[in-house]
Amino acid sequence: MWGDGKQTRSFCYVDDAVEGLIRVMTSDYAQPLNVGSDEMVSMNDMAAMCMEIAGKHGKKGTLPIKHIPGPEGVRGRNSNNDLIKKVLGWAPSITLREGLERTAPWILKQIEKDQAAGLDVSTLSTSKVVAAEAASAIGVTKI
Repeated sequence: MWGDGKQTRSFCYVDDAVEGLIRVMTSDYAQPLNVGSDEMVSMNDMAAMCMEIAGKHGKKGTLPIKHIPGPEGVRGRNSNNDLIKKVLGWAPSITLREGLERTAPWILKQIEKDQAAGLDVSTLSTSKVVAAEAASAIGVTKI
């Protein structure tokens, strides 16, 4: 895991995100609204939760987390849903754990399909930092 794992994020299950977006699009409200989850989790806790859920599906379960140098992004990111709750009465109904428990069997099935097709699934447990270039001014490139 890149960094110390204490960086936080929030994740919104796709069914909730779609419902939130439909509510925004069908409303008369013309200002920006956040559609997301306000359930914040550290990356260490996310890894532990994923391993626990994988263990329930017959996978290895708990593995050591190796913290390595790499891009971490911002220290914390979370959706503030106060306004969308007030304006549209919407909040996500599926917790992170519930979403992961629904998603895990599908992911495991996809991995099994890849294995059956002879693909090297060992590459699914690796990551690589790649540099991106973006133009900061006409004709000038920054990395």
